[in-house]
Amino acid sequence: MGASAPSLDTPLVLIGHQGRRRVVLAADQSARRAGLSVGMPATKAQALVEGLIIYDADPEADSDALRKLAVWMQRHYSPLVTMHHPDGLILDITGVAHLFDGETAMLKEMVRKLAAVGCGARIAAAPSYGAAFACARCIANPIFLLEGTKLAAALDLLPISALRLPAEMVPALKKLGFERIGELNATARAPLALRFGSVIGLRLDQVYGRVTEPFDPIIPPQVPHVRRNFAEPIGAPETIARYVGVLVEQLAALLEVKGLGARKLDLLFFRVDNRIEAIRIGTSRPVRDIKRLTKLLCDKIEGVDPGFGIETMTLTAYVAEPLAYRASTSSLGEAETKDVSGLIDTLSNRIGEGQLYRLTPVESDLPERAVKRVTPMAPATGANWPPHWPRPSRLLDPPEHIETVALLPDHPPAAFTWRGLRRRVARADGPERVFGEWWKAEAEKNAVRDYFQVEDDAGERYWLFRAGDGEDCKTGSQKWFLHGVFA
Repeated sequence: MGASAPSLDTPLVLIGHQGRRRVVLAADQSARRAGLSVGMPATKAQALVEGLIIYDADPEADSDALRKLAVWMQRHYSPLVTMHHPDGLILDITGVAHLFDGETAMLKEMVRKLAAVGCGARIAAAPSYGAAFACARCIANPIFLLEGTKLAAALDLLPISALRLPAEMVPALKKLGFERIGELNATARAPLALRFGSVIGLRLDQVYGRVTEPFDPIIPPQVPHVRRNFAEPIGAPETIARYVGVLVEQLAALLEVKGLGARKLDLLFFRVDNRIEAIRIGTSRPVRDIKRLTKLLCDKIEGVDPGFGIETMTLTAYVAEPLAYRASTSSLGEAETKDVSGLIDTLSNRIGEGQLYRLTPVESDLPERAVKRVTPMAPATGANWPPHWPRPSRLLDPPEHIETVALLPDHPPAAFTWRGLRRRVARADGPERVFGEWWKAEAEKNAVRDYFQVEDDAGERYWLFRAGDGEDCKTGSQKWFLHGVFA
């Protein structure tokens, strides 16, 4: 007996228990178009839509999946991640967005990577946790960035259901005529508190950023983690640095028991006003050196604002790998290999991990595809560039068009004009013919480039090419380009 997969247009809902009733907990777009909504009784939903696909909710599995997603986000984007059940995550991206070229680029990357694994997301960045929650559910499509100067104007227009109020409170407020957050914010607090308690005033203050909201970041149980509580809050930089060394020493002992070295460390400072300051460092290879890790962390202490004092510090090795021991000297008299990983760690933590790289050869005939960026400590691949045709130390991306005086088809140019300056060619070598990679793109099936190394009167050396073989227009435009400059 065979079964076919349901159509994408077939309404689908998730059913769960709400007290003694079975109600709709989630509905896809097809179900919503059919008139179904969250909170509707399951029997009514089945009566309204013929052929409705129903799945039973599994809260425990959903919670486990949400926690795994939170851990993944914590490793890749921010040390401060907490779950908002049943379907949300809250990240504090203060001080980390610049590592992804800004908040907008960071949000786009999150959406793209989640979509790659089949997980849809709507993400908003805002000055407060409550505002980010409201904008993600009511505005983001799929991302939204709310600036601080526009916070009040944007929140005033959002529905009161975005305030994170108890579910039974929203219908009661609507009966009183409240539809928008701005209407609640403009109402006197005393009558609302008398009828509904203090929760409305608290949520309004949190969403508008008037009070600080507690934040409890997740810490996976299997991750090496140490914690230090203080009887009296601390704030002096030298005191903070001293306890950083204490935490690193404790964490190193824990890693030694497990035979691990740290690759990514998160140091959190819990302030007395419920705010959290964070430091994240990474290493190019597993490290357990107390002095080295302490220095990397202390280099970033100047960016920590202790406020009225720090009452707790935690240090977590979110990424830890087996530590391989290497002998510093050879018993056979071989030359000692210099370890530059310490310098790489210092530079990458100052300027950003993605800003430090080295180039490695790639198997490709086209020069722009024959090189790629790798991490500074990536192992050698064994590949190399062709030795019989030297490559320039600097490639232009993209190649720049030049005007030339040349004899076709095989002669190098006698002179060329680049960036408004005419250069006469004194010496030249070539051509080196390069064919397109037809297995990658149909347009490259007949493509040809003829490369020449030329030297001008001033002794400057350039790498030029003609797009085409000089005769057949199918092979290229027959225009000349400058692709690189020799050192």
